[in-house]
Amino acid sequence: MNTITVYRLGRVEYEDGLALMHLFSESRRQGLSGDVLLLLEHPPILTLGRAAKRENIVASDAQLAKEGAEVFETNRGGDVTYHGPGQLVGYPIFLLPEDRRDVRRYVRDVERSVMQVLAQWGITAGPIPKWPGVWIGAEGAPDARKIAAIGVHLSRWLTTHGFALNVNTNLDHFQLIVPCGIREAGVTSMQRELGRALPMAEVEEAIASSFCTVFDSERVDAPPPMRTVSIAVVKGRGPEARVLLVRRRPERGGFWQVLTGRLEAGESPAQAAARELEEETGLRVPLVDLDYRHAFALGEALPPQLVEENGFAVHVPPDADVRLGAEHDAFEWVDVPTALERLPFRGLRETVKRATA
Repeated sequence: MNTITVYRLGRVEYEDGLALMHLFSESRRQGLSGDVLLLLEHPPILTLGRAAKRENIVASDAQLAKEGAEVFETNRGGDVTYHGPGQLVGYPIFLLPEDRRDVRRYVRDVERSVMQVLAQWGITAGPIPKWPGVWIGAEGAPDARKIAAIGVHLSRWLTTHGFALNVNTNLDHFQLIVPCGIREAGVTSMQRELGRALPMAEVEEAIASSFCTVFDSERVDAPPPMRTVSIAVVKGRGPEARVLLVRRRPERGGFWQVLTGRLEAGESPAQAAARELEEETGLRVPLVDLDYRHAFALGEALPPQLVEENGFAVHVPPDADVRLGAEHDAFEWVDVPTALERLPFRGLRETVKRATA
């Protein structure tokens, strides 16, 4: 029997999600891993499918910046759509067997998997043939409203992208766009339909079970990810803020970064961050938990090595004395724009943004 390994990743930066899709699809294509279902949430992002019209983003650049929403072009089907916190995004990465190699059937099966979950909460939903996605209300009805977007990509019967189910989504953000280019109907969420917020973990569990049933597969839960921390060391405030960047030794990559490290056995993220701070800089200063936890793939290994990272900040006096540990060969204090330009990974840039906000 086929298996689907389910990854429940929490927050994933959109570009990190694209990297995960690429790595898992290559791993599946090469036979290094089986089918996987990635379940996650993205920060506010507008994505443009292959058929997208730019005019369907109706917000100005200033409005997008105010809402913290970025714009990405993708290779999935469809027009413009929104992702954000409270929305459950699913990326099925399946190599379809010969008896399921039908694009329309695959899209219907994704829709059916979502509809079965909605039914568990008493929400009746279905497709509207002329529009993609999962809908409440009939075609032509004045109250027709989309509750899940569907946008898929298939290459040699290997699937990527997938669905976005509005669970507790901020529906005001859909005012930034014409969702999927459809002006005649609205959007909704499970929260709006039921009048209450839902535990995301319960919806994830239902989605995982539904996909395995619809795709005739046995569920496998993914192993826990590696746990790491990132620490932005900052002195000064506002325009005068300076961020400590350290350069990894050439044998460790030679790139600039904020402080990072792995959790050791029995450590909490806060304990690991305090230890890494002292080991890598000699500083012993109280840490601030940035409430930033996200997942990503470490490097280009196949199958991908998943990491879950917690972000912290440290504010130090102007005369703080930095004594580098063995992992780095140089350090600099730089302004925030320079830090954001030099840092190679989105998660590190987000840690700096939060630490200096």
